[in-house]
Amino acid sequence: MLKLLKHARPFYPIILLILLLLFLQANADLALPDYMSRIVNVGIQQGGVESPVPEAIRQSTMEHLVLFLSSEEKTGLMALYARFDRDSPEYEILLRKYPALAREPVYVLKSADPEAIERVKPVIARAILAVFSIEQLQANPEQAWRILGFSPKGADLFTLVSQLPADQRMRIRELVERRFNAMGGEKAIFQAAARAVRAEYESLGMDVAKIQNSYILKVGSQMLIIALVAAAITIIVGFLAAKVAAGFARDLRRLFFEKVLSFSSAELDRFSTASLITRATNDITQIQTVMVFLLRMVFYAPIIGIGAVIRALGKSPSMWWILGLGIGILIGLVTIGFRLAVPRFKIIQTLMDQLNRIARENLTGAMVVRAFNRQRYEEERFDRANKEYIRTILFVNKVFVMMMPLTMFLMNGIMILILWVGAHQVAQATIRLGDMMAFLQYAMQVFFSFMMLSMLSIMIPRADVAAGRIAEVLETDTSIKDPEKPCSFPQPFVPKIEFRHVSFRYPGAEEYVLRDINFTIQPGETVGIIGTTGSGKSTLISLLLRFYDVTEGEILISGVDIRRVCLKDLRDCIGYVPQHSNLFSGTVESNLLFANENASREFLYQALEIAQTRDFVLSNPHGLSMSVAQGGMNLSGGQRQRLTIARALVKRAPIYVFDDCFSSLDYQTDLRVRRALREHLKGSTIIIISQRVATIKDADKILVLDEGKLIAQGTHEELLEKCEVYREIALSQLKLQEVVI
Repeated sequence: MLKLLKHARPFYPIILLILLLLFLQANADLALPDYMSRIVNVGIQQGGVESPVPEAIRQSTMEHLVLFLSSEEKTGLMALYARFDRDSPEYEILLRKYPALAREPVYVLKSADPEAIERVKPVIARAILAVFSIEQLQANPEQAWRILGFSPKGADLFTLVSQLPADQRMRIRELVERRFNAMGGEKAIFQAAARAVRAEYESLGMDVAKIQNSYILKVGSQMLIIALVAAAITIIVGFLAAKVAAGFARDLRRLFFEKVLSFSSAELDRFSTASLITRATNDITQIQTVMVFLLRMVFYAPIIGIGAVIRALGKSPSMWWILGLGIGILIGLVTIGFRLAVPRFKIIQTLMDQLNRIARENLTGAMVVRAFNRQRYEEERFDRANKEYIRTILFVNKVFVMMMPLTMFLMNGIMILILWVGAHQVAQATIRLGDMMAFLQYAMQVFFSFMMLSMLSIMIPRADVAAGRIAEVLETDTSIKDPEKPCSFPQPFVPKIEFRHVSFRYPGAEEYVLRDINFTIQPGETVGIIGTTGSGKSTLISLLLRFYDVTEGEILISGVDIRRVCLKDLRDCIGYVPQHSNLFSGTVESNLLFANENASREFLYQALEIAQTRDFVLSNPHGLSMSVAQGGMNLSGGQRQRLTIARALVKRAPIYVFDDCFSSLDYQTDLRVRRALREHLKGSTIIIISQRVATIKDADKILVLDEGKLIAQGTHEELLEKCEVYREIALSQLKLQEVVI
């Protein structure tokens, strides 16, 4: 997969934007449980009171509060508050907010420095708790009897406390502090102090319900905004990820197609057609699908997972072992599934190639299968390949199907465990209810992130196999390349062809196909090449067109070694008609223009006339716009060959190569085509490969190949006299008088 990432360079800016958005989304998602915790802890349990530093205090409460402060702490506290009574100018305004002002003076918090408030917050919280505890004892004589050993009924505990020395009053504050420290530390102190502040607000006559509702609405609206932002980012990231994946797949297909078009015959022999089709379609689709998940999850899941672990441990460090247990079991499940499924991914791709190959063979060879009554055999062959593919894919899918319920069972079990342990800790006041709920949500985020990574860990190996198959094609070096310092053919171009001691063997083969071939074709000559089956006739032409390079020797055109010129320049000067007629889906005109897109319609008609094709084209109502099916399947074999010849003629090349392309023509049509070629291609060098002696007997020179060797060359009459192989071929095809004539 990494080998293909270099091709994603045009999308790097969008990928960086996706990473930034995912980081923002992860932080938004991680913030939601914390906001929910604040709603429960502060909005519900503390009545919306956020700080243990009250915004207003009755004078009686302030007098009780300073009893538990040192002189320095008292000075700092009094600096934060301003005293208001009936004589204050703001009396009417403050009375509406604090109705208790009508009964006694009230101290109101100034808009002081927040840092100063933070410094006194722990001190005030502990002092308020001490005051609140004594008030509780004052209100509950029975509880006071159990704790103090006497009942305060009829006595004022604050009066008694005020008579105590300062160190004893501070000791009372420390006793209260130790009690709450045992219940949860400073957080428990602040939470209890906030409840005491809420009680003070009630005594002041403030609307505590409004305070609570305002806080819940404020935090809830913030939570809603964050959730909407996260949802918007999710939509944007999904769109961008799909765009990047689709663009990446598009570029890969283009690069793949360009690479395959640049392959020489040696590379095309290495990869089967079925395999190349599967790679260009199914494999790239696999990569595209995984690319979307990679961009949406592979960066998001680690951020959310690590962030959720950190925040969960911040809420309740004592429950770390639950997270560790769940993650450990989940990793074990993923590892087992990974080891069971991954080895079969490569097998699946290979079986897909096999299935594609069999289906392609049966579709292209349907008539042959029917002619030999092999339908049942081919059905069974396809069925075997199909069942093997299904068996493998079902095994992998069963592993995936089992993973989901097992993972959900694990997650629900962990949820129950967190609720059970957390409920005990809430009962013991070692954790707040909102923190336990947040811990539960963070734990689920951790498990969902691991689930996403586990899904990717299963998808990525299959995509990696597909990427490896694509990279194998893209990284294959083309054996036939342009030279580093190409030269050009001399001008004016002379269509002279020379083979000098040419020998050739196919890549990886030990035996030579051609051995020490030497001949010269002069400009304007028509040369025929004939020989027994497998003698190397088509291989000779493949070397001339540089579909392969010679193993030994050299081939010269116009006095220049063809390996020293660009492939485009070489093939521009050759009009080639292959042995098998290859037509493309479209029209007759589009197929002819394939050789020269600038050719005029008059020249197209002339090429059709030479190839003896004009009559059947013009007899069709659509003329040049007549439809041609893929491979020319809607035409006869002779019509396909004549259209292929016409296409080569449209090129107007100085050299023409006809590779056994007259085999589907009857003798009369063959004769008319050859006469037309001699008449219209004067000055062009023509090479005709044929199994028919009649097709080449009128050539200026005939080359006879046998077992990879050039055994004779000369005219038809000369070869009849001196070449036994040629004589046998001629006598087997022609009557005696035709041979002599």
